[in-house]
Amino acid sequence: MSDGDLFETSSETETAGVRVQIRAHYSPEHSNPSASRWFFLYRIRISNVGDTTVQLRNRHWTIVDGTGHTEEVHGPGVVGEQPTLEPGQSFEYTSGCPLPTPFGSMAGSFDMQRADGTQFEAEAALFQLIQPGSIH
Repeated sequence: MSDGDLFETSSETETAGVRVQIRAHYSPEHSNPSASRWFFLYRIRISNVGDTTVQLRNRHWTIVDGTGHTEEVHGPGVVGEQPTLEPGQSFEYTSGCPLPTPFGSMAGSFDMQRADGTQFEAEAALFQLIQPGSIH
């Protein structure tokens, strides 16, 4: 399968001047379905489309597998960083999520802090994690 054939899911949302764009796909090379392990990669682009500097402080994810089991993930920053974004700047990173089923979903938020110290949550809209061919 070439990259052009890659089956991707996506979501996009904007909260208080912060746009969060997500693209996700199944990663067969990191998966082992016979051991009930499906792995998904997702790429996130966080863009400051507002007029004030913001810093990403924390992340929160709600991960739901195909059986409805829910897992909450909280932590500081993303991929070990707490990026500060001036107006017009973006930050991109790639991460992954293992599931015990061939499909599920993720949604979450990023705790953001403005230069004046005020805080808000930037939504990361729901996106699907789907092994191609697993849902008919």
